[in-house]
Amino acid sequence: MIWPFKPRFKKQIARIDINGAIAASTRKRVLEAFKEVEERRFPAVVVRIDSPGGTVADSQEIYQAMKRLQSQIKVIASFGNIAASGGVYVGMGAEHIMSNPGTITGSIGVILRGNNLERLLDKIGVSFKVVKSGPYKDILAFDRELTEPEQHILQEMIDTSYQQFVEVVAQARNLAVDAVRTFADGRVFTGQQALQFGVVDRLGTEEDARCWAAEMVGLDPEKAPFYTIKDKKNLVNRLTGNRQQVVLPASLHAAMEWLEFEMETEGLPLWLYRP
Repeated sequence: MIWPFKPRFKKQIARIDINGAIAASTRKRVLEAFKEVEERRFPAVVVRIDSPGGTVADSQEIYQAMKRLQSQIKVIASFGNIAASGGVYVGMGAEHIMSNPGTITGSIGVILRGNNLERLLDKIGVSFKVVKSGPYKDILAFDRELTEPEQHILQEMIDTSYQQFVEVVAQARNLAVDAVRTFADGRVFTGQQALQFGVVDRLGTEEDARCWAAEMVGLDPEKAPFYTIKDKKNLVNRLTGNRQQVVLPASLHAAMEWLEFEMETEGLPLWLYRP
């Protein structure tokens, strides 16, 4: 859709939220928001990140889209309460990053997790007969231990994804790969520490990020308000067909977000993700 040119957008700072676990639904929504920002010709956008991480591929696609957006407008990431793991990965797509001093960030790494219920199944007398096309088709099956070859295969996959993550941080922040590895060991740290490591540019609030964005594009910060790119209806609204936004209790809202994440990953028993 081509939006009619409206000069007022040229005098506002676009704002996009990335909240909660990063999954397919997040990627779809954020990429649509980026497209809207570009079509409406905003001079700058602040991407507010408040996420503990998420799936590898979805984080990578948002990062790449944000990098492409940089060729059109100024992009600033603002770290909220938590911007860890995949949240950091996404933030690397911004030209500049501002974090609150107390933001929980870091957790740079990759994890693959499965469950071993072999002992429990033995106690209740349950066993499985498996017919498979190859020796690794049931890798990470929940009814047995990993074999050494399987452990090696999975470790190689994790190491490859981790190397990609480290290289993205090093390139985005103009740091040596070895320097990134000194703090990219899965640890979490504060925004103030992130500034010392070179992961962020400045400390400040989301409002500070808006003022910074306005100054970068030659606008008066007092006359360049946020224009928030609104989310589409959440899962509850889609299921009920409600045209109005449903306000949920915090615990229920979190549960429905998790349900949506489960549905969009097709209920798989394991995921490659950044927690």
